[in-house]
Formats: sequence, C-alpha cells, structure tokens
Amino acid sequence: MKLYRNTLFGLVAFGFVACGTPEKKPEITVEEEVVETPDFTYTADQFADLKLIRYQVPGFEELDANKKELLYYLYEAALSGRDMMYDQNYQHNLQIRKTLEAVVSNGGEGKDFEKLEEYLKRVWFSNGIHHHYSNQKFEPEFTKEYFANAVAAIAEEALPIKEGQTKEDLIANLSEVIFNPAIAPKKVSLDPNTDMVQASAVNFYGEGLTQKEVEAYYAGLKKVEGNQPEYGLNTRLVKENGKVLAKTYKVGGLYTEAIEKIVFWLEKAIPLAENAEQKLTLERLVTYYKTGNVTDWDLYNIAWVNDTNSRTDVVNGFIEVYNDPLGYKGSFESVVSFKDMEATKRIEAVSKEAQWFEDNSSIMAEHKKKNVKGITGKVITVVVESGDASPSTPIGINLPNNNWIRAEHGSKSVSLGNIVHAYGMSSKEGKSSLTEFAYSQEEIDRSKKYGEIADLLHTDLHEVIGHASGIINEGIGTPKETLKSYASTLEEGRADLVALYFLYDQKLVDMGLIESLDAGKTAYDDYIKNGLMLQLKRLKVGDEIEEAHMRNRQLVAKWAYEKGKAENVIEKITKEGKTYFVIQDYDKLRTLFGDLLRELQRIKSEGDYEAGKSLVETYAVKVDPVLHQEVLDRYSELHIAPYGGFINPKLVPVMEGEKIVDVKIEYPESFKEQMMYYGKNYSFLPVK
Repeated sequence: MKLYRNTLFGLVAFGFVACGTPEKKPEITVEEEVVETPDFTYTADQFADLKLIRYQVPGFEELDANKKELLYYLYEAALSGRDMMYDQNYQHNLQIRKTLEAVVSNGGEGKDFEKLEEYLKRVWFSNGIHHHYSNQKFEPEFTKEYFANAVAAIAEEALPIKEGQTKEDLIANLSEVIFNPAIAPKKVSLDPNTDMVQASAVNFYGEGLTQKEVEAYYAGLKKVEGNQPEYGLNTRLVKENGKVLAKTYKVGGLYTEAIEKIVFWLEKAIPLAENAEQKLTLERLVTYYKTGNVTDWDLYNIAWVNDTNSRTDVVNGFIEVYNDPLGYKGSFESVVSFKDMEATKRIEAVSKEAQWFEDNSSIMAEHKKKNVKGITGKVITVVVESGDASPSTPIGINLPNNNWIRAEHGSKSVSLGNIVHAYGMSSKEGKSSLTEFAYSQEEIDRSKKYGEIADLLHTDLHEVIGHASGIINEGIGTPKETLKSYASTLEEGRADLVALYFLYDQKLVDMGLIESLDAGKTAYDDYIKNGLMLQLKRLKVGDEIEEAHMRNRQLVAKWAYEKGKAENVIEKITKEGKTYFVIQDYDKLRTLFGDLLRELQRIKSEGDYEAGKSLVETYAVKVDPVLHQEVLDRYSELHIAPYGGFINPKLVPVMEGEKIVDVKIEYPESFKEQMMYYGKNYSFLPVK
C-alpha cells in the first residue's frame, strides 16, 4: 500500500528537526544528509496541471562496486516492465504512445505540433491517455486533421501497425479513440450504480465481461484452506466460448516479452545478493515470474519481509490494486533503492514501539493485535522507479498487501527520503500555498517550524503503524471480498487516522521525535485544509472524487468537521471573501479522529460493507461546487501545478571488457529526453 504526498504546502524535506534527546531515549536526531550538487535544478518542466521534478541519489557513489552492480541490474529489471503498465491501463495505450513518439521524432512546428507534444507528455506522465489521478480521458488540443496528416507523413515501417492493419486503419482507429469523448471516458469507475467493469477502461477484463460475471468467477474458485493467496493479482480475465478464463502474466504467458527481460536482469542480480536472505528473495521472485502462481508470490513476499539486513532493496511485481474497480488486479511497479542509514533512525524508533501504539490505539480491544510481529521500517534512497510508481510516485510504501502475511510474518515500511527531499526543494523554487490558505500568522509560523517533521512522521505512522495495525475477525474474508470497491479508500483512511491519532500524543515528545504537540497541531491544520479544500484543485468543476487517497482524505476531514459542529471543533470562517477552516479545539478533534478510527477498524474487522459504503458515499465523493470554484480561483493566482512527478536518474555501467567495474549516475535534464530514450530502449511489448 502506498501513501501519496498529503500536504500541498510544499514544506517537506529530507532531513527532520528534533530536539535534543535525553540519555535513555533513542538517538534519532539527524543532520541534513543530502549533499547538494552545485546549481542542481529540481523543477525541470511544467505543463497542463503537472510539474516534473529531478531527484538526486546521495550516497550512491560511496557504495561498493558489488552493490552498484546489483542496483544496476535491478534498475534494468525495473525499466524492462514499464510497457506493461501502459497496456494494463488501457488496451490502446501502447499503440497510441508509440505512434505519438513516432510523430514527435519526425519533428514539426506550429501550435498543433506543440499541443500534440504536450499531449504525449501527459500520456507519459499517466502511463496512458487517462489522467493518473482523476481517471478522466485527456481532451486533445490539436485537431483530428493534424493528427491524421502527421501520422500519414511517417514511413509505415516506423509506425506500430498491428498485424492485418494498414496505415489508414491505424489513423482511423486511433483518431476515434483519441478524439471521441464517448469512447473509454474513464479509466476506473467506482460508481456503484454502474457495471464498474464495463464502465472502466482498464485492460484487466476482456471485451463483453460484466461485473456480475467477474464476481461470480472469483466466488466460484476453489479456495485453499487457511491462508489465502491473492487470487487474480497477475491475471487478465477474458470470455472464450461463453466461459470466463484467466490469462496469466508470466514467462510464456501474457506480457512474456517484457517479463523475460525482467527475469534476465533479476538472474544477473542473484549472484550479487548481499546475503542468503536477499538471494532467496530474488530467486523466489524469478520463480513467481516463471510460474505465474500466486502462491509463489506469497513465498516471495515472505522472503522479502524476512530480508531486513540488506542495504539494497527492490519492489518489483504486480502489486497495488487501486486501478481495478473490483480490487483484484495488481498493476506493475518497481522501486529500486538502498537504505539511508542515518535517516532510518527516526522510522526505526517508531517501528520499535509498534506494540505500544497498538495497545494504546482507540480501536476496540477485540480488534487489536495481541502480539505485533515483524514490523520494520526504514528511510530509503530511491535509484529508479517504474510502472505504477513513476513518474507519479508515493512518498511511503507498506508491503506486502496480503493480510495473512502481515499477521504471521510482518511487514516492511519505507519512506522515500530523497523523493520527499526533492518535493520540498522544488516547492522552494516556486510559490507556496501556505500564506494563501492558512488563517492566521500563528498557523503560518507554526507550520514553517514543524511542517517538515509533521509530514515525515505522518508518513512513518501511516505506513509503519497504520497499515500494520488491527486484525480481521476469524471467518471474515479479505477487504477486497467484503468491502469491494470501497476497500482501498477505507484502508487508506484507517491508516491516516492511526497517524493522526498519535501525531497529537505526548508519546512522540517523550520519544524525542518532536519538541512539542505544536507539531501535531500543524499536522491537524494541514490535514483538515487539504481534505476539505486544497486537494480540490486537482479536480475539474463538476467532477466527483474518484481516487482512493483523495476520497479517504475528504472522508476523514469532512466527517470530523460535521461531527464536531455542535462543539465548534472546526470552524468555517469567511474573511475578506475567502473561506478558511480553523481548528478551535485540537483535543476534541483528536477524540473525533479516534472515534472514526475505531469505526473504520470495526468495518474492516467485521467486513461491514453497508457501513463502509455509507461512510464513503456520504462524506468522500461529493464536492461543494461553490467551494471548489473558490479553491480553483485562489490557486490560479499562485501558478502552482497540482501534481508532481519525477525524472529518474540514469545508471551507466563502466566496462572493462565484458565486466562491469563501476556504475556512474547521471541526471537527465529533460522529461522528453528521458521518455523518448525509454521508448527506444525499453519498449519490449509488441502492439497486438
């Protein structure tokens, strides 16, 4: 599970501020770790509602040659899978991307060419023709005629023409897909009043399949006794001769061309593994890619959780289910990294107290873990990201997602240190929304002082404690079975509430993590403003909230606002024609957060679908159109892009004959340059 950047104030940084710690407290004060490259520019490009950020990889040069070579192979494996994400998002994405890349490579001039190039940048950013957050299909700003003429001018052998197609067929088909708003208007539809399978453009389900047929297929599977694997995670369901069948992503199956490349690089990495645990982890990942068996995926995850001593690490597979309206299908992603040894002291301090946090949570006693197992956390330095993690990236990750593995073997949580740092540095290069949306100077000053540590601790507590907390009652199915399309929103809300509940707890002061509870006040200020106002800048007027993280933030903030009205816990104030949400009682707000946490855990533990649906549909989906327009107007004056994504560094091996003796790291300047390079060198899936 992932945590995306919560605050929009841009105060996040890599280091953190902490008071001096008494002798009996863990030594967690960390100096600024990032060594800046002179004149390094973080913000590289801005277009539409997007900003592209460059990030550095501090400490890479100091790694030994063995670790560098290992990371290089994992880097290649990560990029080898990128085409799969495009195809998973929509069946025509690969052909559209490759056609547009051919047009841009051919060159052009004028407004239509500029708009086509911008459209291609948006496709690269979202891994397809649907917005990565709103799920709406992009509206092209170049003409249909220009597109047809530009493609017609390209040699046929340079175009991704399917077998049996002509160039004219390609132009006609793609023109219809791109320009007809009625075709695939939404990547993921979570409208419970529709057939969500047929209303979603994602390519997890074949033509003609209905939601009822998919649900019946999974209900009819012969389940193993005891611990359940994640059925359907790496398959595409199709209907052949009236029968529903699963086509598996594996060597020799679907996506074999890309998966074979991943396996090739993973097998080169195995002999360089740091220890026996990491070697077993990589071997089991290769086995999974070869068999496609989800039981092998579970064995890999168990090995991965137990590998806690390696400096280097990788996430690679079909993992998060946010893009499947029914919550079964995993999107491909990869994150390659190594541990930041100093910064990890903060998150380790949190993970060591996991049992205390569980025991002192507001959830009901019968839903608490009596013996918290295997919770580990670290701050990582990212080397490369791919698929569902790129260019738009989380700032925190907690895996594995399988609940029984969490319960029996534990979980690993990471905070993406250099990514968080790059976010903060890019924000300093432009304007901040803090002074526009904060109600008082006191709030502004407090946020400037405590915003960094509040954000970092929110990520730590959300990932390390939040996702790992609580139990599901015996005999109750997994959340994707019981809570269905609401599972992701409710789980992210539950993890956020764990973080919020403890961010305003004296325990964090006693641990030396924060100076005072003013840091918790800053976290509360930011969360309420974001959930009720700031995140609305990511939507068009008239849109409802679809994305799970946006839904969970509005659910938590709006529920607390409504429930606290009688005691004026959060006051809505209009000043000089502008709206502000001002917290008047932080203690009572914490109590409200604890109450909602207790209810969300009950819903998960008991599989209470109707209660979960009621909360989401009541508080998380609808948007106040007047307030929405105000937010858009106020942001328009700031010229701040609502979404940030990243340009990856480039790893370059230094060769002596056939042997890699070193790996150098380069920082591309241009998003276009990187994505055209990827299209040329990592485009392994044929257009079918």
